[in-house]
Amino acid sequence: MKRNVIVGQSGGPTAVINSSLAGVYKTAKDRGFHNVYGMLHGIQGFLDEQYVDLSKQIRNDLDIELLKRTPSAFLGTCRFKLPEIHENKEIYEKVFEILNRLEIDSFIYIGGNDSMDTIKKLSDYSILTGQTQKFIGVPKTIDNDLALTDHTPGYGSAAKYIGTSVKEIIRDGLSQSYKKDIVTIVEIMGRNAGWLTGSAALSKAEDCDGPDLIYLPELAFDLKDFIEKIKKLLKHKHSLVIAVSEGLKLKDGQYVCEMGASSEYVDAFGHRQLTGTANYLASFVAGELGIKTRGIELSTLQRSASHLASRIDVNEAFMVGGAAVKAADEGDTGKMVVIDRVSDDPYQCSTGIYDVHKIANDEKLVPRQWITKDGTYVTKEFIDYVTPLIQGDYQPVMVEGIPRHLVLVK
Repeated sequence: MKRNVIVGQSGGPTAVINSSLAGVYKTAKDRGFHNVYGMLHGIQGFLDEQYVDLSKQIRNDLDIELLKRTPSAFLGTCRFKLPEIHENKEIYEKVFEILNRLEIDSFIYIGGNDSMDTIKKLSDYSILTGQTQKFIGVPKTIDNDLALTDHTPGYGSAAKYIGTSVKEIIRDGLSQSYKKDIVTIVEIMGRNAGWLTGSAALSKAEDCDGPDLIYLPELAFDLKDFIEKIKKLLKHKHSLVIAVSEGLKLKDGQYVCEMGASSEYVDAFGHRQLTGTANYLASFVAGELGIKTRGIELSTLQRSASHLASRIDVNEAFMVGGAAVKAADEGDTGKMVVIDRVSDDPYQCSTGIYDVHKIANDEKLVPRQWITKDGTYVTKEFIDYVTPLIQGDYQPVMVEGIPRHLVLVK
């Protein structure tokens, strides 16, 4: 039997998800695996027998370097929830029929919470039925909300982009605030976890005051208190920039975005699309105070800005992809690779392996002690945590002034 690997990407893309794919491919080849297949659009595409031979896509070291610098998911992603085994045994039989036909030894899945649910269910079925394949998860999410890992690849680059963008937005506001009040509200991804929103504080430096207020979803949001804080700040300055999470909720549990024209879309895992928080709050402030406001939604820009990727992030994404192949090759299954922080000064990390059952469908939130007492900013501990993750640059390959990316050939 040939020793083949298959790898897929799932969930929301990041600026470095393809660096993990490159790490899987290179390590599998270096360790003597025969073929490395790539699922097109994750497990959903795999069930339709959509896959490619990656050796025909990644032909040399230059392609590997281009892949590491290519944003979004090279293979395509999905948000497909596998049913429980007892609910639909046939779907698992189909998965393993394809795996056995392709002579797959190791199944590697790059993704976040929901993707680890896929690894958990497939590994459970393989053990239940005596199959021999190994199933390993590779962490990926800009939300940084995976349990048991110090941080997730994708987060550092997104945080770097957010810190940079908020700093530029602050500069823009200052240039327009002569004798008039302007409030700019910046909406940042993260759903129920405030790791990304808190990274707006990275803009604060000797040359920038940083955002005036930061609101994370870990704490209930109060509209009345929000307006009062803005009134107080406007007594001392004309331009305010406020960072808010897309997942802000009121005390009764209602999302702030639901108070405006929010989307009704819900994915396979029951996650509602959260959008419109900044626009609603900007309109609310304008109505209450009669001043100029602006709502800015960074949206997909914060997860696709490979031109501003952190070198630490790119290298760690490559590292965990390789570690997943190594773990599978050495017999691990039903596990996820994690990043363990060894040292802060100098920053050092290593990889570990943890049981995916302790990770799947869990959610790591920002600790309460890393949020200020009044809930409107993050503490020094938060900044110390994220700062090492945004260090260094990974310059794109530029062609006629624009970054060049690796393109999938079907």
